Amino acid sequence: MNIPFVDLKAQYNQIKQEIDAKISEVVSNTDFIMGQNVASFEKEFAQFCGARFCSGVSSGTSALYLALKAAGIRQGDEVITAANTFIATTEAISQTGAKIKLVDCDPETYTINPTEVEKAITSKTKAILPVHLYGQCANIKALKEIADKHHLLIIEDAAQAHGAEHHGKRVPIADIACFSFYPGKNLGAYGDAGAVVTNNEKIAELVNAYRNHGRLPGEKYEHSLEGYNERIDALQTAILSIKLKYLDSWNSMRRKNAALYNKLLADVKGIVTPIESSFNKHIYHLYVIRILNKNREEIMEILKKQGIATQIHYPIPLHQQRAYKHLNIPEGTFPISEQYAKQILSLPMYPEMTEEQIHYVCEKFL
Repeated sequence: MNIPFVDLKAQYNQIKQEIDAKISEVVSNTDFIMGQNVASFEKEFAQFCGARFCSGVSSGTSALYLALKAAGIRQGDEVITAANTFIATTEAISQTGAKIKLVDCDPETYTINPTEVEKAITSKTKAILPVHLYGQCANIKALKEIADKHHLLIIEDAAQAHGAEHHGKRVPIADIACFSFYPGKNLGAYGDAGAVVTNNEKIAELVNAYRNHGRLPGEKYEHSLEGYNERIDALQTAILSIKLKYLDSWNSMRRKNAALYNKLLADVKGIVTPIESSFNKHIYHLYVIRILNKNREEIMEILKKQGIATQIHYPIPLHQQRAYKHLNIPEGTFPISEQYAKQILSLPMYPEMTEEQIHYVCEKFL
């Protein structure tokens, strides 16, 4: 049996007629930059998230950067985030000129540890940037208490959390959430795309201006501020609007697949399956286990020979990346992130996976 890590073709084949017709419509109308498709998707996704505003941008990375900039983060400020995330999270902080402050993760959920966040706060700290890792929300309720106490903003990296819930509320939980629509996400475009979702009207207005060369609504050759070309592609929003109708169903299928994985792997020695917090609804963008007392790379090779694709998200904590050597953070500073980076393994996960496929994957561990 051949089991890919993600099967985008299976998803496309399910909605092929709708997608092809919509692409043809956009091309026929030559409505490529901003326009009605963008406005419609922004309204639909804001409603899906239970928020007032959605600003479509060119990628999840640009969403993070523009959100930070719109929030007033600048040189000399500090932003606290997790050491065990993708570099896009910290790239956005650096691009504002602010200083990256990394902290360790919670040992059960792998999301940012609120206790460590509070320890890292200084007089220069302006924001907390938690990552909803693998599809599970960080403990925003605890982080909000800390943020309110210290007058800090929370900007959620929700690149893996489309439809995830925390205490019954969908992301965004706090002030601002930044989404990626990279093709492999739970809600994925057919190229790069992203969005900033917020209830803060001022933040939304600034992101809208920054993404479009600093133009405010109604301006074409007038520029109220200097901005960027970080607009979302209208063709991508047309595709995303179609796929959004299926997202709740797809997330439910992911949760069902995760439950079967958990059941089949429960008694396998040396494997730790994901823990879902009682106050969260995990939407399993990734299904990540930990391998204890075994050679992870050997297991990956065995699975590969059986036709099973696996990945590691993420093998090197940020403070150990060459790009951040200048931060001078010694090994051992974030022991949980460092230990888990050597153990984590992402198994195939997508809505269209069959029970037979999941059984096949799990049998290879027995």
